[in-house]
Amino acid sequence: MQFAKYHGTGNDFILIDDRQLFFPENTDFIAKLCNRHFGIGADGLLLLRNLEGYDFEMIYFNSDGSAATFCGNGGRCIVAFARSLEIIENVCRFKAADGEHSAQIIMNNNNQTIVSLEMRDAMIYENNSNSCYLNTGTFHFVEFVNDPQILDVVSLGRKIRYSERFAPHGTNVNFVKQVDNTLFVRTYEKGVEDETLSCGTGVTASAVAASLRDGGSEYTIHTAGGIMQVKLANTNGLFSDIFLQGPATCVFEGYLTS
Repeated sequence: MQFAKYHGTGNDFILIDDRQLFFPENTDFIAKLCNRHFGIGADGLLLLRNLEGYDFEMIYFNSDGSAATFCGNGGRCIVAFARSLEIIENVCRFKAADGEHSAQIIMNNNNQTIVSLEMRDAMIYENNSNSCYLNTGTFHFVEFVNDPQILDVVSLGRKIRYSERFAPHGTNVNFVKQVDNTLFVRTYEKGVEDETLSCGTGVTASAVAASLRDGGSEYTIHTAGGIMQVKLANTNGLFSDIFLQGPATCVFEGYLTS
């Protein structure tokens, strides 16, 4: 079984061409592959499959083997992967668990690809001056803080993620510092159950939350794993035409023997 390892600003994934439908969707098997000591090591696993009417379908699993809805960094990576398989050229339309997405390859240079990915329209559930609870492909809680670098993101994020307030499905948690149209974001991801170097739906959620505060339409987001840009249309608090742009990097390719 051939695979590729990609990362999107440090958020890393195992990608498998499953157009022949041979991959066993077994939770323990996926968790083993994603294990950093006994497997390949990744924050998640992505399957690329055929789907009538689309260039491809994206199936996404968390590192614990659980099925997930969507991942912005993973979305960029699977677009770059599809190009490497010569399924697409520079534009595509694909289906994920949260709906339809389009993407454009801005630049491709050896193992790094810059992808602009259209995200789903954001759904706002709660909003106040310092926090926001919303869905940008999956559930996110965004809290604005003075300095995310000094926070214990894992313990604070886990407490919020498992709180009764967000039961039963839980939520991802983002701690954000805003300086004008620049955001500094740290994210605790459910399914991974740890802080990740970046989260595509998380930085998108953070940009939407920032726009609710200041009405902006374009943000540069810094994460531990790298820098991304989010552009969006804010029409009286209704968010559409949301685009996440950033790198997708092929780290290596290999074969599973067992």
